Amino acid sequence: MQSDEWKAPAAPEDEKTWKLLEKAVLAGVIEQRRARRWGIFFKGLGLIYLFGVLFLFSSWGDLEKKAAHRPHTALIELRGMIADEERASADNLVGSLRAAFEDKNTRAVLLRINSPGGSPVQSGYVYDEIRRLRSLYPQIKVYAVITDLGASGAYYIASAADAIYADKASLVGSIGVTASGFGFVGVMDKLGVERRVYTSGEHKTFLDPFAPQKEEESRFWGGVLETTHKQFIASVKQGRGERLKDAEHPELFSGLVWSGEQALELGLIDGLGSASHVAREVVGEENLVDFTQKESPIDRFAKKIGAGVSEQLSLWMGLPGPNLR
Repeated sequence: MQSDEWKAPAAPEDEKTWKLLEKAVLAGVIEQRRARRWGIFFKGLGLIYLFGVLFLFSSWGDLEKKAAHRPHTALIELRGMIADEERASADNLVGSLRAAFEDKNTRAVLLRINSPGGSPVQSGYVYDEIRRLRSLYPQIKVYAVITDLGASGAYYIASAADAIYADKASLVGSIGVTASGFGFVGVMDKLGVERRVYTSGEHKTFLDPFAPQKEEESRFWGGVLETTHKQFIASVKQGRGERLKDAEHPELFSGLVWSGEQALELGLIDGLGSASHVAREVVGEENLVDFTQKESPIDRFAKKIGAGVSEQLSLWMGLPGPNLR
């Protein structure tokens, strides 16, 4: 005798369970779709913001280009420490100077300075280039304008200009050379630490802060600084010429700094005034065009918004992050 299998109908509780599962699955799908739509929305906002910023940068660049297409005074900023790989490096300043001089609409070059100085080598490069460009383009005058500070290597560079201006309260001068460090010999003795150095030259470690100073080495290093100082003085005298009221002033080249008013009395500067004053009243062309070499708009934008936001933008745009390979 054969018997067919019989299945009991689903209980009401099972139907409720399936309906609850179905609702949960549908809710998950809806939430995923909603999240995807919001993701697309925020990506779109990010792109709009990015392109808006780039448009502003490009518009500003277009304005600068339009200004450069008519007669102008070329402005070059010298700010901060003068050193290789810094903003005020010889490479950046020389490149800016050449671009300014080569522009057919440049009527004069204005070097606006706010710097404590720095490397005598970098300063010397810029000084020599200014004098070279002045000889190549005798019709273009160079004016240095010191704002807060124009000292040491910054004044070295300024002395190559046709004229120097400053504010009455500016700090000007510091015509000197310095080299400094620390000596840790006593500390080493107290700690009982023995210094072991192996060299193939008698004076190879004469600047070692962990070794005692030797009189003959100190004299030698002083001679190096004195030679550099004499080069500095000679360049200032060559640049300023007879405008120095008293070239034999006992403290003129001692490393001291003076206010703008005092510097004018000494002949270190030629007048008092700002960059706009010099462009308007001295040059006669108040249209200032900035020739300072700067970072690209993209680089500046990336630094301003920060690495985290840049990375997020890259992810929104589907670009690989900086740490992905």
